[in-house]
Amino acid sequence: MKNQLSIWSILVMAGLLFCACEKDNLKEPTSTLTGRIVYQGQPVGVRSAGVQFELWQRGYQLFTKIPLNIKQDGTFSATLFDGNYKLVRARGAGPWADNTDSIDVQVQGSANLDVPVDPYFIIKSETFTKNATAVTGTFQLQSVNTTRTLELARIYIGPNLIVDQNNNSANAQILAAAIPNLAQPVTLNVTIPATLANESYIYARIGVKTTGVAELLYTMPQKIQLK
Repeated sequence: MKNQLSIWSILVMAGLLFCACEKDNLKEPTSTLTGRIVYQGQPVGVRSAGVQFELWQRGYQLFTKIPLNIKQDGTFSATLFDGNYKLVRARGAGPWADNTDSIDVQVQGSANLDVPVDPYFIIKSETFTKNATAVTGTFQLQSVNTTRTLELARIYIGPNLIVDQNNNSANAQILAAAIPNLAQPVTLNVTIPATLANESYIYARIGVKTTGVAELLYTMPQKIQLK
C-alpha cells in the first residue's frame, strides 16, 4: 500500500511539474498593431486615457475583449499574437457619432490601421500667443455632424505635454450662446497662474464639447515659451 501511495504521489508531482513547465513555455505575444483615429485622414486629439476601443479575437476558449487605449494625439498601439481580430468602436467612446460596425484587422508580425470617426465638431487654424500674464488662443470651429449641438469650447494650459480636461493648471471657456457664427474666429484668454510663473515653457490646448457627449475633441498640445 505504501509503495502504491508513493508511486501515486510521484505521478501527481510529475503532472504538476509538467503543467508548470507548459505554462512557463507559453510564448509571449510579439506582433504589433499600431494606428490612428482620423477624420479626413488627419488624427483626432482626445483626452489622455479617456478613450478606449476594443479588440476581439474568436477561436479561443476565453472570448474576452482586449482594451485598446487611445493616446491624446489619437494614436494607439498593442502587442498581440498573430491572427484575425475585430476592432469595435464602443458606443459613447469618444467625441464623435456612434459607429458600432466592427473593423476586421489581420495581424501578421505587424499591422497599421487608420480608424475613421465622424466627429460632431472639429477645431481648425488654432494659434496660441503669450500676452503678459495670459495665454491667448484663437481658433475656428466647424460643425461636421449636425445631429448634436455645440455646448462650449475651452482653452487649457499646463506644465506638461499631457494637458486636457483632467490635466491642467488653468482653463477658460466660452459657451455656445456666445458663438453665434461658427464661421468667425473664436478667441479665449486664460490667465497664467502663479504655479506656472517660474516655468520656462508650458503647453496649451483647445477643446470643444458637444451637448450630451462626455468627452471633448482637442487640438494637439502646443508649446508656449514663457521665458
